[in-house]
Amino acid sequence: MITPQTIEQIKNRIDILDVIGDYVKLKKRGANYLGLCPFHNEKTPSFTVSPVKELYKCFGCGKSGNTITFLMEHNKLSYVEALKWLAERYHVPIEETEVSAEQVQQQHAADSLYIINSHAQKFFSNALLHTDEGRQIALSYLYERGFTDAIIDKFQLGYNPSANHPLAPDLISHQFNPELLLKSGLVVRRNDQEWIDNYRNRIIFPIHNNTGKMIGFGARIIGKNDKSPKYVNTPENEIYVKSKVLYGIYFARLAIDKADECLLVEGYTDVISLHQAGIENVVASGGTSLTVDQLRIIKKYTDNLTIIYDGDAAGIKAALRGLDMALEEGLNVKLVLIPDKEDPDSYVRQLGTVAFNDFVATHKKDFIIFQLELLLKEAGNDVAKKNAVVNQIAETLSKINKAEDFWKQQQYIKQSATLLNVDEAGLYNLINTYKRNELAKAEKKNSFNLPTPTSPASQPDANEDILLLQQDELQERNLLRALLEHGLKQWDENITMADFVFQEIENFEIENTLIHQTIQEYRQLYEQEQQPDAKTFLYHENSAIRKLVITITVSPFELSQKWDEKIEGLNITNRDVAHQDILLSVDYFKLRKIKKMFVQNQKDMENAGIEEQMRLIEVHKHLKVIERELTQKIGTVILK
Repeated sequence: MITPQTIEQIKNRIDILDVIGDYVKLKKRGANYLGLCPFHNEKTPSFTVSPVKELYKCFGCGKSGNTITFLMEHNKLSYVEALKWLAERYHVPIEETEVSAEQVQQQHAADSLYIINSHAQKFFSNALLHTDEGRQIALSYLYERGFTDAIIDKFQLGYNPSANHPLAPDLISHQFNPELLLKSGLVVRRNDQEWIDNYRNRIIFPIHNNTGKMIGFGARIIGKNDKSPKYVNTPENEIYVKSKVLYGIYFARLAIDKADECLLVEGYTDVISLHQAGIENVVASGGTSLTVDQLRIIKKYTDNLTIIYDGDAAGIKAALRGLDMALEEGLNVKLVLIPDKEDPDSYVRQLGTVAFNDFVATHKKDFIIFQLELLLKEAGNDVAKKNAVVNQIAETLSKINKAEDFWKQQQYIKQSATLLNVDEAGLYNLINTYKRNELAKAEKKNSFNLPTPTSPASQPDANEDILLLQQDELQERNLLRALLEHGLKQWDENITMADFVFQEIENFEIENTLIHQTIQEYRQLYEQEQQPDAKTFLYHENSAIRKLVITITVSPFELSQKWDEKIEGLNITNRDVAHQDILLSVDYFKLRKIKKMFVQNQKDMENAGIEEQMRLIEVHKHLKVIERELTQKIGTVILK
């Protein structure tokens, strides 16, 4: 756990313009900055950043938050990852609580491995570009494969020379921990004495996590060597866990988010060739079976996964691995098979970008239906094999177990029953035997109750009540906004504006629970002399409160400074309107509550006896007097 003191230090150092400016081109507009929203496609800027309030809001798609939530949303980081990202950027040392000695040791090992990998990458890159062996053997090979200098630089490709094991003595000379050097997989120890390079005579593919840190390497041998494997990868250690690795995710993450689709290929060169062709929403599984962790990484960015594999038997088999897990994670899976004897690397170079994109778009096959057709083809006329296919498809469909995917499952059942030539109800029952009670729970979650019909006569009253509720909440929100903006300012010599607000609304109920909670928390902090304002709630643990505060404190409009240039002496943009804002907010809030009391009083009178009606008439008169006073007061304020 990161200590509260460290978190506070990070928050105090944050410059929201500095962080968001890395991702969005911002232009000053009054007190705020405006740019094109990074969360949706737009041509007219509606993404507003307020450096004063330390928040952002898009008035197009509604996304809003602070610097930390921006990184979490945009870079798909966890809360802790976002904090560590900011701590590194602003050089804030991280202190953690409740950390065991073992955890400290693991963290130190992880930090050291990142440093070792970064050093090794620079060594490999230099060997590729600036040594005779690197240029003649490795760089020429990459050029033959069609890779440009720009793409080589982007993916930080390198080369480990074959002669004299040059990396090992370089690492030893920099006094890296020998135990960690062995863990890194970069070097090995022979006869417990001699250090030798593990990736000699190989092209080096650095592997990054989704934050851009180098976690390991893939090393491809140049040429053919029957005695050595084609690829050697980093062994598992504190930072490299094979099941959690997707090659290219750091370079693809934004494109995946924007396209709302992830293309999955097998190899490193497939990823690089597609990127070079301008197709950037692509990652590689590294030739291994898909894992739950890899699928969850993809799901951070999109629900749509398109697997592009070779069209040979091995490619088809590889594509089918992990299907059930993908369905369990709620991914929509499509399959594209590249023509036999081709792979995505060679095929995109052969077709070009436009034709390759067209091929993918027109050859996407639904994964489940593809699997079913393939299994039926293999089964032929064998009844026993066909029965096995029915059971296998039923088991696969039972993996679609999320409530939101219920209707998708129903469509698959219909299509599968038709292809299998079996009764739809029977297939459904078979799926239920696999799911047991899971599908019943999902169906229950997905069910909904129809609204009770109302008679035409009751419609106007219902609409009026809804409108009244909406207006009631609007005034409560405005009251909270004024309190957050002006609460700490002086109302007069004796009390602050917060004191004034609390006195005035003492006998009125805040009906919206979220607004009520926020005002109550503000009051508690205020009474503890902690000087709360909008910024206080920007980092609230409750995301609903954060969103509420951002929504009510950021406006898409602001007064232009040019008004003061056009009308001299009025001081429009710099005028202190705090008193007026507080007074109007409080009075309009009261007026709305009085209006609601009128409506309730009227309803009570309709069902009351004579004596009760007389009492309610007096209440009506009293409310009318208060309403008149408030109306006159508001009018006076407006005239000023």
